[in-house]
Amino acid sequence: MPTINIIQAVNDALRAEMKRDDRVVIMGEDVGKFGGVFRATQGLFQEFGSDRVFDTPLAEAGIIGSAIGMALYGLRPVPEIQFVDFIYTAFDQIVNEAAKMRYRSGGQFTCPMVIRAPCGGGIKGGHYHSQSPETYFIHTAGLKVVMPSNPYDAKGLLIASIRDDNPVIFLEPKILYRAARGEVPEEEYVIELGKAKVVRAGEDITVVTYGAMVRVALEAAETAAEEDQISVEVIDMRTLLPYDIDTIIASVKKTGRVVIVHEAPRTCGFGAELSATISEKALLHLQAPIFRVTGFDIPFPYTFEQDYLPNETRILKALRDGMNF
Repeated sequence: MPTINIIQAVNDALRAEMKRDDRVVIMGEDVGKFGGVFRATQGLFQEFGSDRVFDTPLAEAGIIGSAIGMALYGLRPVPEIQFVDFIYTAFDQIVNEAAKMRYRSGGQFTCPMVIRAPCGGGIKGGHYHSQSPETYFIHTAGLKVVMPSNPYDAKGLLIASIRDDNPVIFLEPKILYRAARGEVPEEEYVIELGKAKVVRAGEDITVVTYGAMVRVALEAAETAAEEDQISVEVIDMRTLLPYDIDTIIASVKKTGRVVIVHEAPRTCGFGAELSATISEKALLHLQAPIFRVTGFDIPFPYTFEQDYLPNETRILKALRDGMNF
């Protein structure tokens, strides 16, 4: 089984689905001959031709609007937004058109499309290339939102997303594109959307996280075990909408303590929704307040990027505060 990175896993998934289903088409800025700014679509233009892999103008509303039309016509488009920070000009097309198509047609039409977009910080991209806007889309009924943390999940989740009949926002943490490596089967496989994964078993406290923060949380969990003898359970959500509340609640009932970690800003971030839902469903099992370790309520900084992003030190403090409450 080959060891590859997330970029290669995404490329594998796209190639596999394009071979399997000739309705799958790829579109976006520089995704053709150039192979994408991060090389996620490298080689696909040469293999499948300009009818199925093609460049678009620098117009995100046009990219998504065209993809919606293709999806309604019977294709399965996979448009790429070069950086998720540029997705806002297409926001109306996503939340008012793609997300509502099945509802407004009484189920007569679906809008099967996957919007791929690199997200998050860690590459010194500054405030226009480092945002984490997942909560905007989690708030929208009719969408699915996915964020992998490793190559194996990236391939399986992307294949599942392309085969899904609903519009999917597929967010790829760009700091992990080449930093995260793992064994990935060459053959196609599917990871069911809406299912979280316990990536580290523990007994004392639960960390709920996703995307690039999974790796940071695992590092903090190892340190907590070595220095404080704290047994930390880490859950990788993988799919943010619909999210797997059952796996989270089962863990909370076991440990009685929770830390939620994400790099998006704190106020109205996804951690707030998770905290409220955990309180509603497992309040009597909690032995401490629910702690959140997040980005800050400021534009993403360039110079102080590492101070903005949740790190092992901040997560460790939350773990210790939870245990000492």
